[in-house]
Amino acid sequence: MCGIVAYVGEKDAYSLILKGLKRLEYRGYDSSGIALLEDGELNVYKKRGKVADLESQHAGKALKSTIGIGHTRWATHGEPNDVNAHPHYSNNRKLAIIHNGIIENYASIKQNLIKKGHVFQSETDTEVLIHFIEDIQHEAGNSLEDAVKLALREVVGAYAIVVMSVDHPGQLIAARKGSPLVIGIGENEFFFASDATPIIEYTKDVVYLDDYEVALVRDGKLTIQNLDNTETIPYIQTLEMELETIEKGGYDHFMIKEIFEQPRSIADSMRGRLNASEGHLQLGGLSGYMDDLVKAERIVIVGCGTSWHAGLVAEYLFEELARVNVEVEYASEFRYRNPVITEKDVVIAISQSGETADTLAAIELAKSKGATIFGICNVVGSSIARASHAGAYTHAGPEIGVASTKAFTAQVTVLTLMAIAVAKKKGTISDETYRHLLYEMENIPALVEKVFENATKIKEIAYIYKDSNNCLYLGRGFNYPVALEGALKLKEISYIHAEGYPAAEMKHGPIALIDEDMPVVFLATKDSSYEKIVSNIQEVKARKGRVIAIVTEGDTLIPSMVDFVIEVPEALEILTPLLSVIPLQLLSYYVAVMRGRNVDQPRNLAKSVTVE
Repeated sequence: MCGIVAYVGEKDAYSLILKGLKRLEYRGYDSSGIALLEDGELNVYKKRGKVADLESQHAGKALKSTIGIGHTRWATHGEPNDVNAHPHYSNNRKLAIIHNGIIENYASIKQNLIKKGHVFQSETDTEVLIHFIEDIQHEAGNSLEDAVKLALREVVGAYAIVVMSVDHPGQLIAARKGSPLVIGIGENEFFFASDATPIIEYTKDVVYLDDYEVALVRDGKLTIQNLDNTETIPYIQTLEMELETIEKGGYDHFMIKEIFEQPRSIADSMRGRLNASEGHLQLGGLSGYMDDLVKAERIVIVGCGTSWHAGLVAEYLFEELARVNVEVEYASEFRYRNPVITEKDVVIAISQSGETADTLAAIELAKSKGATIFGICNVVGSSIARASHAGAYTHAGPEIGVASTKAFTAQVTVLTLMAIAVAKKKGTISDETYRHLLYEMENIPALVEKVFENATKIKEIAYIYKDSNNCLYLGRGFNYPVALEGALKLKEISYIHAEGYPAAEMKHGPIALIDEDMPVVFLATKDSSYEKIVSNIQEVKARKGRVIAIVTEGDTLIPSMVDFVIEVPEALEILTPLLSVIPLQLLSYYVAVMRGRNVDQPRNLAKSVTVE
């Protein structure tokens, strides 16, 4: 769970890598470092803290090189400090490495190397790997490239690495297994990164490395081989991303920018797929496998965090519209059970990054049992996209804020389109209902725009509750997953303890927490559970709870009962999550800002969870 940037070419490597690390800092921000070849010496510069701390430490220094590797870290092995920061030297200090992932058998390798006289400076598994590569090169007299391959055959775990050598100026070696790595191809220059954000400013031509592939840049040429020395022809893709999508564009934080981008990201997730006036709904990525969805006896949805919440919404959607049994699983638990999966099942895997380690492992487990896999992710060319039989991209655009916002609504949008398409083909909804659903879906971006009219009011409510220590989020039906997502957002970025529950479950325990100091957020839009949610609100008010209610525009009953209301436009019940989640995102954002939190980079979190 780290950010990798490397460069070889004719430009100033230090400034280019530093800028790239800033763009990747959402992937890890415990420490950062850069290694450069300068006047025949391999020099490493690293610092605990943000990339800005590294930049400040070396401000004014003439760090000149046209080749280098850089890294921003989210700690796994060893606490965040200067010593554990990447890059790491080999024992003879002629090699340096950056690494994303975990080497699971590093301890046994380390013990063997210590017996041979190797001395380690850090607690990391990464330093063990570069020492191991050096040892193989020395013992067998191999080339560095072959030593890297031999070492990677022996290690257990996940990795994306870039290695540079003082003896081979102008050469970089990169490899991946289970962690993303993309190579940008420019004129007489090459870029390596964990994703495309550091590359897009310089080139749109990229190659995505596959698992077990090793890339070598030498003498201005790129070659790719697998660990068995079989060469592959690089498949060059053109990035569709634009530079402005990864910049703040005048907003204080990426998170608020991405919240306000949701009308566009939802529309982009439907563009080319839905045309209500023509009664057209087509998800091209599912063609060839739609019959598997239609005939599925069961759909199993796997995801983590916010993606799991999107899966819960999808459970309601598929069961309501397509009348199929749906189960939603935490990917991290699914992989460690012995789940009953057959070739008649369909597994839908959801991940913003498309690289989530637990979700990838769940996919491989389900594939081994014969299930058909559909991937829902936001990153073109990602591991989950390649591992799935079929699927759909969400087209939300880059999401830099660690706490997911527009990715959630984009996922729900695509899952809604899938459910409607399956229901139409199965005949579980009428043609009239089908056309009505399409029109209502097309109108969602405009309704989201209307929700933003309440931003000032939401900010005022946030100010009142910013010093709370606990909060409950309650909802029913389609709004229950939204309650979970709202609580997660508040926890992630404000560090306030918050829990989401089905509203009816409040009486079975959580009601003991309610007093005059406990804010309770109700998802109380007008739907099939409206009368029940009214009763739940009354139960909270009877115990002096302070209630914030998300209500349907024009509601007069609930506003007379609660402390604060936030209105959302009226919509079909099954589409309500796309609207009711927006005020909760804004509430979390404003509370976190008022508490002085680092909204885009909350403590202990990383954007792309590529390790267990």
